[in-house]
Amino acid sequence: MKKQSYKVLGVMSGTSLDGVDLALCYFDMQESITFKMPLAKTIAYSNHWKSKLQSAVDFSSKELTQLDLEYTEYLGAIIKTFITDNNIKDLDAVCSHGHTVLHQPNQGVTLQIGNLEQISKQIQQTVVCDFRVQDLLFGGQGAPLVPIGDRLLFSQYDYCLNLGGFANISKVNDGVCIAYDICPVNVVMNHYAQKLAMPYDSGGELARSGQILPTILEKLQVLPFYKQAFPKSLGVEWVHREIMPILEASKAKEEDILRTCVAHFASQIAQELDVGSRVLVTGGGAYNRFLLEQIKALIDVSLVVPNETLTEFKEALIFGLLGVLKLRDEVNCLASVTGASKDHSSGVVFVP
Repeated sequence: MKKQSYKVLGVMSGTSLDGVDLALCYFDMQESITFKMPLAKTIAYSNHWKSKLQSAVDFSSKELTQLDLEYTEYLGAIIKTFITDNNIKDLDAVCSHGHTVLHQPNQGVTLQIGNLEQISKQIQQTVVCDFRVQDLLFGGQGAPLVPIGDRLLFSQYDYCLNLGGFANISKVNDGVCIAYDICPVNVVMNHYAQKLAMPYDSGGELARSGQILPTILEKLQVLPFYKQAFPKSLGVEWVHREIMPILEASKAKEEDILRTCVAHFASQIAQELDVGSRVLVTGGGAYNRFLLEQIKALIDVSLVVPNETLTEFKEALIFGLLGVLKLRDEVNCLASVTGASKDHSSGVVFVP
């Protein structure tokens, strides 16, 4: 008989490069899964690591191999320190997403660094990780992975909208879970905020002070990705190839670029929602009041931003759940979401 209660550490690093999110999670795996997340923290990346991870998309295969080794050791040290500092005992597993440096699903490529076997030995814990690769082998996108957690933990909402490096959304249609990436958000916004010596656009106030650039907005709105049917997912490579050349060619003020981006993102997100729906909004972009205002100006919906811990650590929480489902050999990756040939239990388990 399978055990019902699990104590795990969920670990996540997103494309917005805020840092490593760690969340201590308790799951009760009854018919209706319940959770507690009493402890969570983000360990910010140093400028050295932020620069390295931003550049990784252009690394050679040899450089990526070396980066993977270094990052795995770095991530292991962060996890070990967190466990020690908080006197965490009796974990069932550390469930870690790693950090995505390459995501080209149409070419059968996805790479999350920090998922090497050495991490289990380094931290002396069972580690569940590398959740995306198996899905590509089954013909899927390897993303998004969070929607099964949305379905199991937050079914009271019509949509779960995550505003991180990218905006992604999940919903249930006729009993089938559907999810996909919508557009970039913080991966672009943070870049231009940092040009103004700000780590991010707090509350969207920089964007609020700018003017929309109509020609640039028009070019962004007609990018081919937005017309694609799901399943579909985005990577940083796409942003560098499709978005940045348009923005950089404008030679406009950063505030005007940010204002134009907010108009673009709000438009793309609003198109994915139904009037009158309840939307759970999480991720760093949930604090961008101006972006949320612009979405609501386009469509009448209820945008629910939960408590700070859930807003910031929902993805770490859900990767904790994905790890538990893997330990139980239960489905944690949905074909309806990724386009894989079948639902499956994805991830690799390492034991020290």
